[in-house]
Amino acid sequence: MNSAIQKKILVVDDEEDVRDSISLILDKRLNGGVDYSIITCGNAHEALMEIKENDIDVVISDIKMPGTSGLEMLDQIRVFNKQLPVLLMTAYADLDASLKAIREGAFDFIMKPLHPDYLVHSVNKALQLGSLVKFKEQYKRYLETTVAERTNELDVAMKDASNFSHELIKRLTTVAEFRDTEAGTHVSRIGTYAVMISQKLEMPLEFIRNIKDASPLHDIGKLGVTDHILFKPGQLTLEEYEVMKTHTSEGASILSKSSNPIIQMAESIALTHHERWDGTGYPRGLRGEEIPIEGRIVNICDQYDAIRSKRVYKPEYSHVETVRIITEGDGRTMPEHFDPNVLRALARVADQFDEVYTAYNDHPGGDSK
Repeated sequence: MNSAIQKKILVVDDEEDVRDSISLILDKRLNGGVDYSIITCGNAHEALMEIKENDIDVVISDIKMPGTSGLEMLDQIRVFNKQLPVLLMTAYADLDASLKAIREGAFDFIMKPLHPDYLVHSVNKALQLGSLVKFKEQYKRYLETTVAERTNELDVAMKDASNFSHELIKRLTTVAEFRDTEAGTHVSRIGTYAVMISQKLEMPLEFIRNIKDASPLHDIGKLGVTDHILFKPGQLTLEEYEVMKTHTSEGASILSKSSNPIIQMAESIALTHHERWDGTGYPRGLRGEEIPIEGRIVNICDQYDAIRSKRVYKPEYSHVETVRIITEGDGRTMPEHFDPNVLRALARVADQFDEVYTAYNDHPGGDSK
């Protein structure tokens, strides 16, 4: 195997049997064609030394350990590494502490007794996010190196940077599809809807081109939402809903500090696509034109797709009923939630929305929360 792409997984637990059991499960079930090694530690102090001395990709730790707990270790890790995915193992009785850990930066929590399939899924998910973060850093260093080394070859440098940017956007979109709660078709539909609305609003051509590629990344922040909440078969509790709402700011964080105009727009959309025209949205409660136009556009596109899509706790609505709910309201969704100009644009292209939903609906999908 290629050691250059070896992934390092750190398992931290004060019980040797637990460490051995996790190592055995991952050794037998972890896939993806990438070489990896498993490092085990019996306490937080040893684990922190390993993290500082090695390029660790994922940490799996018990939330309760003698001395320094998993939560305290998480706080110390975040001081020098804000991006490292940390999975916390917990008993059901510690669920409140686990939700608190998610809000404070844990990537996910795993219930004890461990379920092998869920453990492997969570680790694979964390490895994928880690690869994305590293790819972003490589992209940043690439641009810096290109500018420094090719000052006299500007045309070539710009072409290379553009190609690299498109590659990054493709990878980000793939990751967004991975965390879609039903299927990647939802991601594809949102981009098409957003273009239709933008054209009716007579937005500049560059804006239309950018929103086509940027809008499918609206929910990329769901990478940071634990599967216990994201895939819950029913309505969320108030506390779980508060955690779900963090996907907006998490998405903006993942996409932040880019010089690429598409990713800059995607950052704006990720942060604001749940804001409402009347100020009742989240995460900031923005009102009216305080919400960037790209956020207002994707908000109504996302809402249309969510209402139409079938969920375990709601039926699939027809196109006619969905448009009626958006334009007239049903108590939960109200017309005052939307920019009036965007709402009028939707009414003008509603039939085309129906065609898109029907054409890209082999496996119904949408924004469930």
